[in-house]
Amino acid sequence: MSPYLLTGLIVLGAAVVFLTLPWTLPRTWYRALFYPGGRPNALARRLNSGQARLSVLGVLPALMVALETTGRRSGKACLVQLVVAQVGTERYLVSMLGENADWVRNVRASAGAAALRYGRTEKVRLEEVPVSSRAPILKAYLQRAPGARPHFEVSRNAPLEEFDKVAARYPVFRIVAE
Repeated sequence: MSPYLLTGLIVLGAAVVFLTLPWTLPRTWYRALFYPGGRPNALARRLNSGQARLSVLGVLPALMVALETTGRRSGKACLVQLVVAQVGTERYLVSMLGENADWVRNVRASAGAAALRYGRTEKVRLEEVPVSSRAPILKAYLQRAPGARPHFEVSRNAPLEEFDKVAARYPVFRIVAE
């Protein structure tokens, strides 16, 4: 067997294992492995960065985009890969890590100015959704984002009342094209 083929199979196998971990590991194990203390560790940051670059190129499915914001402290461009939730004709971004996610802080500091990148760049303004309106968006988000499920204490099939109880923990932003 060719060493290149073997290397390719190992990389493919590792990717499959990583992408299926949210479904196979218990929630607490997954969070402890990749997001100790609610923040991504070095491995998760590298994997998320790679996924964001693939989103920029348009390689990943269209529901995954790279959000480009200006760093609130550094002033440099920051990329993060996110899943777009769609409810009706509106598009939304949800923070699976809650209020303290860097991209949420950057968006708030820039008054919602951002860009979505997926093969092309779309300048957008992100408007924060009030807590009272978040439940159906969170439910739609969990239907589309299997990697986010370990970060939520409710099942993707739970009734909207359950999502109302946790809505304050997860910021949601409506995407407005500019």
